Amino acid sequence: MELTDVKAIDTMCRAGYAGIVTEGEWKEMWTFYESQACVKGTFGGVLKKLGVPAEDGWKVVASQYKPSVDEMIKEMDAIGVEKAFVDQQYIWSRRENKLATGFELNRIVEIVQKGKGRIVGGAGYNPLRIEESIKDLEKAVKEHGFKYVWFHPNSFGLKASDAKCYPLYAKCVELGIPVTFQTGHSAEPLPSEVGRPMYADEVAMDFPNLVMVLTHTGWPWINEWISMIWRHPNVYGNIGAYYPSGLHKPTVDFMDGPIGRTKVFWATNGFGLTRCKKEFVELPLKDDNKKKILRDNAINIFKL
Repeated sequence: MELTDVKAIDTMCRAGYAGIVTEGEWKEMWTFYESQACVKGTFGGVLKKLGVPAEDGWKVVASQYKPSVDEMIKEMDAIGVEKAFVDQQYIWSRRENKLATGFELNRIVEIVQKGKGRIVGGAGYNPLRIEESIKDLEKAVKEHGFKYVWFHPNSFGLKASDAKCYPLYAKCVELGIPVTFQTGHSAEPLPSEVGRPMYADEVAMDFPNLVMVLTHTGWPWINEWISMIWRHPNVYGNIGAYYPSGLHKPTVDFMDGPIGRTKVFWATNGFGLTRCKKEFVELPLKDDNKKKILRDNAINIFKL
């Protein structure tokens, strides 16, 4: 398979990739304790390679992003990406007890409108502001055509099965949209055990008609991630936040098997559309399975 053979769909990009974040906002987001620790740990090698001091760690991420929606779409055209998902990205700072990242609904609406059909909107969820979040979610779907919600339970210290998440699940069933949420560990110093994919098990039994997408591969609990996707008809997964070249063999094998090839989505987490697609195309998967994961599964499940 060649790079542009399949018009891919990135089911978890980031709003910043479309140029929404100003330099001042970048600097503010990366002053948080969690961000600084992530820069020194997860991105420490990259910082050293680029010669960037920790206080300017935001430049490591920002350097991969585009200055505008138009420039993002130019890259998408060049490498064969038809659509990219962006969401409100509510992530809580445990240390400072406030949102570390999060975009107001109108800012995501603006990106979607500028994208002219190429950008798919996703709402956010703050379990500490349940009524407001549910109201915003309903508005996003009914008035602006958003297709999903992305939630970061790790940063709020919540398991997917926590009662504070259940109003979100009920509303997603009512609206007929998938809920996507991070599973696996956290790159930042945020609670990780709560991110175990197995906590989706009880949710799937309580909400059999809820479509759940477990993001971030579930690592290091890869087998739990595979188990949930394999076991429950409406549980899916995406591989965002990990470069395809670094995926572990069980994940790759699952994607090439009869269940994974129909229930896993390609995603980048904003880590570079070109690199992430190129590396995915180079994986040792059957071409038909690559097409399903790059495009077909997303069209079916997100009702594109």
